Amino acid sequence: MTTLIRGATLVDADASLRGDLLIENGRIAATGPNLEAPTGARIVDAGGLLLMPGGIDPHTHMELPFMGTVASDDFYSGTAAGLAGGTTSIIDFVIPNPQQSLMAAFKEWRGWAEKAAADYAFHVAITWWSDAVHREMGELATEHGVSSFKHFMAYKNAIMCDDEVLVNSFTRCLELGALPTVHAENGELVYRLQKQLVARGITGPEGHPMSRPPAVEGEAANRAIRIAEVLGAPIYVVHVSAKQALEAITRARNEGQRVFGEVLAGHLVIDDSVYRDPDFTRAAAHVMSPPFRPKEHQRALWEGLQAGHLHTTATDHCCFCAPQKAAGKDDFTKIPNGCGGIEDRMSILWHEGVNSGRLTPNEFVRVTSANAAQIFNLYPKKGSLRVGADADLVLWDPAGSRTISVKTHHQNVDFNVFEGRTVQGVVTHTFTRGLLAYERGDLRATRGHGQYLSRPTHAAYFDALKKRQ
Repeated sequence: MTTLIRGATLVDADASLRGDLLIENGRIAATGPNLEAPTGARIVDAGGLLLMPGGIDPHTHMELPFMGTVASDDFYSGTAAGLAGGTTSIIDFVIPNPQQSLMAAFKEWRGWAEKAAADYAFHVAITWWSDAVHREMGELATEHGVSSFKHFMAYKNAIMCDDEVLVNSFTRCLELGALPTVHAENGELVYRLQKQLVARGITGPEGHPMSRPPAVEGEAANRAIRIAEVLGAPIYVVHVSAKQALEAITRARNEGQRVFGEVLAGHLVIDDSVYRDPDFTRAAAHVMSPPFRPKEHQRALWEGLQAGHLHTTATDHCCFCAPQKAAGKDDFTKIPNGCGGIEDRMSILWHEGVNSGRLTPNEFVRVTSANAAQIFNLYPKKGSLRVGADADLVLWDPAGSRTISVKTHHQNVDFNVFEGRTVQGVVTHTFTRGLLAYERGDLRATRGHGQYLSRPTHAAYFDALKKRQ
């Protein structure tokens, strides 16, 4: 359907202007003042509203098999909840089991994702190394549009990468023009601390942050960054939660190294006191890795986002309900790691970022969509109000408010880590490739509407990097 959005303030990453926007065939056909409505076009009156690119969440885990269970949000329910909150695209993760073919895992995840209500792409995790992994990384990059690969430095005896795997995979990424990303926690130290705490009788959720102190994140971030420096490869550090990791990123960027940082909405506003809740269910609901940190780290993360050392905001959306979390009732190391957030990221960032003066509306667009689109090679198809871009759009009411609650959210989970927060700044309409999927509380997500996003590699830029070595 042809749609004319009339009278909004168009807010892109680099500029804002008052005008109209025309959607035809799922794409932005025109922008400007006083556009003429084609015959039969739907007219949306957007007076008093902001019109922005739909959010891109570059870090989600829909229906992830993990720690003996499966995340409760699947690709339909999770992306539908995202649309209700203004997120129109996700980049999820294919995580092969050790010794599993990367291609076999990729095909499995592609099958699960066919039900998605919004567009999606994949990072693929490297969980082991062999000549076959080397070959399949090339196949994924050149034939299937996978231009980023994930490396877990945590989860010993499961999916953890040692330094040899990091070196081999980073080198292969550089050859392909693909971006290596890392979950930075020293898995050996975490494993040792977990065993020590359980031996001391500390088995509740309070043991989770004790076993993953900020230093283990800082060490791993610095190590991964320095490995990338030696190899001449760019690197992207996911869910930065500790100021020590931010300091490693900032130091490397000040030295001219190409390093990108991601921060989660939750890490910006939730502190580690949640793990000391005497109610196991509430405390366990917050168990994720890295854990929520003391308030001093939140202040540092906001400063890093404002200064441009952290570039994207994400959620690490990976939901587990109370009966699933109960697997760790007597041993915190068995609590499935993960929290929700895809529905609330945009409002949390606006309320705590824009309303506080930490971010401008244009910077909000950068950190919620444009930067992710550029870093992961989706721009300007995504993350932009340019003519020709996909009509992934959000109409935003900066004066509107809502109180976040499990009773009203669309996420398929029985807890919300932002429960009870009242946020000012809410989505009124969400369009996914021109389809109106959400309007003022009415979620109209369409199962299977989402399309796979093939992302070309950064081969030309990486070739230039290699010439400098």
